[in-house]
Amino acid sequence: MSLGFEWDFGAIVAALSVVIPFMAFVWEFVVVRRKRLGYRVQMDTLATDTAHAPSADVLARMHDDGRELDEPSFVLLRVENAGLTEIVEGDYLTPQNDWTGIRVTFRDRRVVGLAVTELSQPELRDFFITQDENGTREAEGFGITGDGDAGVINLPKVKLNTGAHYKVLAVLERSAGEPGERFSTPVFRADVSGRNNRWVRWASRLKLARTESHTFASRPALVGIALLTTAVLLQSSLALFWRAEPPPLDCVGGTLRLHGSTAFAPAVTEAAERYVELCGGKGAAIPVGPATFQGSTEGVNALERAGEEARVPVDAGLGGHLAFTDGRAVGNHPRLLARPIAYSLFTLVVNKDAEVQNLSSQQIRDIYAGEITNWSEVGGASVPIQLVNRHRGSGTRTALEERVLNGGGRPRAAVREATVADCAALARDEPGGCEVGRTPALLREVADVPGALGYSEAASAAAAGDVVRVRIDGVPATLDGVEDGRYPYWQIEFAYTYGEPPAGSIAAAFLRYLTDQGGKDVLRQFGDRPCSETRFPLLCEPA
Repeated sequence: MSLGFEWDFGAIVAALSVVIPFMAFVWEFVVVRRKRLGYRVQMDTLATDTAHAPSADVLARMHDDGRELDEPSFVLLRVENAGLTEIVEGDYLTPQNDWTGIRVTFRDRRVVGLAVTELSQPELRDFFITQDENGTREAEGFGITGDGDAGVINLPKVKLNTGAHYKVLAVLERSAGEPGERFSTPVFRADVSGRNNRWVRWASRLKLARTESHTFASRPALVGIALLTTAVLLQSSLALFWRAEPPPLDCVGGTLRLHGSTAFAPAVTEAAERYVELCGGKGAAIPVGPATFQGSTEGVNALERAGEEARVPVDAGLGGHLAFTDGRAVGNHPRLLARPIAYSLFTLVVNKDAEVQNLSSQQIRDIYAGEITNWSEVGGASVPIQLVNRHRGSGTRTALEERVLNGGGRPRAAVREATVADCAALARDEPGGCEVGRTPALLREVADVPGALGYSEAASAAAAGDVVRVRIDGVPATLDGVEDGRYPYWQIEFAYTYGEPPAGSIAAAFLRYLTDQGGKDVLRQFGDRPCSETRFPLLCEPA
């Protein structure tokens, strides 16, 4: 099911920027704070830590039943309802017959006395003291007990409205440990439990929360804030420093089968990979393998077979196949429609042993006509010329014949037929020729066969590295050379469809991507000029 938008990395970061603070808010203010019993240790100091004024000596010399206290200390505790709802006696997680709701333990100290102070409302006093015929006494659950060398303050199950609080002031003395040794922090022990539904009961059973005045937020809230800050910084960095290619305006899913030119294959393959990367969320797939591109003529034939097998009506088109050719397809193909995509650069390539880097147009015609058969005749090494050609119907071969070999007053010329079927059978001491089916195979043979001469798409030849690209009349294979008319070896790349592909098909979408969207950048990357950038895009001719 499509939600109408694409999930890229930036969208995920943006979504997290919304989800994380929302979850932190829900946790902090709905879950954690629903039932939260908070405490603060507002003072815990030795009487001997006071300034040594004459009047301070009274504090250090306090007595209990005539006995002077051992290292007396003062502790001021604050207990509060830090949640969003009231806390009642039944919320305290203690046995029903236990009137104590909170226990505060002081290790190595004995509690000498205590008093409740600063009640947020007078009614809270009744939870701590009770009146009977014998007078005023401490209420059940409130008082002092001991646990070995530790003193314990017991606080009752006080009902607290939201924001209500009370304070407890206690006097203690050392009961264990070395004199002058620092006392440990008081330990609070209490829990609250919800009584509504199961989820609320789980969410409300939280540990007693420390609510010191300097505490900014709970640990989960701090984690949420840290994650939010990270997401914001990451999203800002992406916006400032990373410019991702926007997805095509009309991403279309489905499977697209490609056929045709091996010379144009590298550019088309790269464009297909980028389209799938951008539109993968729509289910786009363009499988490319070793058998995908078999040459211009074979590509057109494969497209026709696909249309016939699909039994496409005459007034309809095939939306899952495209074929690319170097120049217009040879032969009669009434159901196929051609669209110019770009014009590509081609170059002659020669084996390094030939010791040739430049040929004139006339020398090239004479070589392919068989009138020049040794590289020494054009200033190179004394090595026989071995012509490595593409099969008849190849767009690269056709472009060579149309744009380079035909000219100079010579009758219409063509590449000579091969002398052997396998390039490995070429004789090393006499000129000859062979044919191969694909551009990569041609480049390998030219690199391996001494004196070999072939031709290729310019970017593929540059990437091969083991062959020498030949200048024509001193002009290298560049777009500038084509556009000012000095470099002759180029050809228009056409995309063929079987009929008019449906507007919502992946074939139509990929063609739009190649001609009007991000695919143009890929074509330029491979040294091709997109037709949409020429003066007359439908003709796709250099200016």
